Amino acid sequence: TDHTGRAVTDRDFLGRYMLVYFGYTWCPDTCRVDVLVMSQAVEMLGKVGDQVQPIFITVDPARDTVRSLADFVGHFHPRLLALTGSAAQIAAAAEAYKVYYGKGEEGESPDDYPVDHTTNMYLMGPDGVSLDLFRHGMRPAEIAQAIGQHL
Repeated sequence: TDHTGRAVTDRDFLGRYMLVYFGYTWCPDTCRVDVLVMSQAVEMLGKVGDQVQPIFITVDPARDTVRSLADFVGHFHPRLLALTGSAAQIAAAAEAYKVYYGKGEEGESPDDYPVDHTTNMYLMGPDGVSLDLFRHGMRPAEIAQAIGQHL
């Protein structure tokens, strides 16, 4: 389910390049930085960047509701699409990308917990095949240049 409440599947993205990141909106640092880097990289591509759909998939569906994802995407690229779903749907998506994630220990309240997760971005081709992987810490210009070689 995307941040507007619309149901989507991987078939909805066939024919488009996707830049995919798994994270969660309650993340205190890494996720926001990585999504900002993703947004900047897509923006640096200019008009050709219109071919790339930036996607954020939550690994914390218990807290990341459609509404909270809608608020989250408003701080980043205007075409950023945020996805959530059932725990089983998130697990299936994470498995397809070989993404690790796991809930950490609760803090002072039941909704106060970190989620450990893989921090890579995945560039997928229009046919759904993986083209490139970008690790946390890469600069937007490096990512944009690498994506540009595939477009």
